[in-house]
Amino acid sequence: MSNEQNPFKKIEDALKKMSETDQKKKVQKPAETGPDSKVTPMRPKKAADIKRHTKLIITLTAIFALLAILLSNLFIVKENEYRIIRQFGEITRIVQEPGINMKIPFIQSVSSLPKNQMTYNVSEAEINTKDKKRIIIDNYAVWHITDPAKMIANARNIVNAEARMEEFIYSVVRNEMGRLDYVNVVNDEDSSRGSLNDNVTEKVNKFLEEGNFGIEVVDVRMKRIDLPEENEQSIYTRMISERESTAQSYLSEGDAEKQKIEAETDREVQEMLAKAKREAAVVTAQGEAEAAKIYNNAFSKDPEFYKLYRTLQSYSKVVDDETMIILPADSPYAKLLTGNTQ
Repeated sequence: MSNEQNPFKKIEDALKKMSETDQKKKVQKPAETGPDSKVTPMRPKKAADIKRHTKLIITLTAIFALLAILLSNLFIVKENEYRIIRQFGEITRIVQEPGINMKIPFIQSVSSLPKNQMTYNVSEAEINTKDKKRIIIDNYAVWHITDPAKMIANARNIVNAEARMEEFIYSVVRNEMGRLDYVNVVNDEDSSRGSLNDNVTEKVNKFLEEGNFGIEVVDVRMKRIDLPEENEQSIYTRMISERESTAQSYLSEGDAEKQKIEAETDREVQEMLAKAKREAAVVTAQGEAEAAKIYNNAFSKDPEFYKLYRTLQSYSKVVDDETMIILPADSPYAKLLTGNTQ
């Protein structure tokens, strides 16, 4: 800003001139008067000085007032807010871009609304599930303003907007929970219920869009799910009983399956053993027949030796330390036993 446009420079110059004038008055000596004096004394013009000073003060006051008015009607728009300019209560414009702006003095007013995302804790609500179980749901929502003009026109302020949003969330959550059993609600990994939070968020945004509230819900989440105190213990007891019954059913099915597998295994083992024994008997018979054939071929060449060999074999099987044999002395069997080979 140049010195000509700077009002404070003009004020400093005026104050400097006033100071120089006062100093000159103090230094100036009164003129000598008398009959021989040729100088005629002159009195200072006090009225003119007062008038000039008054005019200067009025000018300075006007400059200060003008500056104060200009500064008071400047406003700054931040990155995380909307600025709403009203004229006689009606919205004339909405400033979204950050920077310095000005309003018309006295007839326009400025208010602000947040542009960033906000978190709202939804009040706890008691809801019935599909299987008639009462549960307490505690949700929270993340939301932001998309159209300040619509939000002001239909909700007036943030408090009313949050109240309407809470009503829609409660209605949608109640309908969604009414289609699910309690087990599906508490089991977040259950695929049969789908994405519950996404469904609730989508439906709430549809209601907000139909009402032209100028706000959007980014996400709705369940913080916790509780049971009413009067029903908590009975439900826990029933759940334990159901789990024990289910466990017993699983155990019975397991035992039946175990017996079935064992019976099937035993049958297969018996079949395998019988088949093996049958094959072993066949192989043994074939071996014995082959051996008998070999023996017959071998012993047929010397029948006497074969007869002697068979007799000796019978001795090894019949005679031991406690055997008593009574035979005639001339018996061929006894002769070999006594060593008489003649």
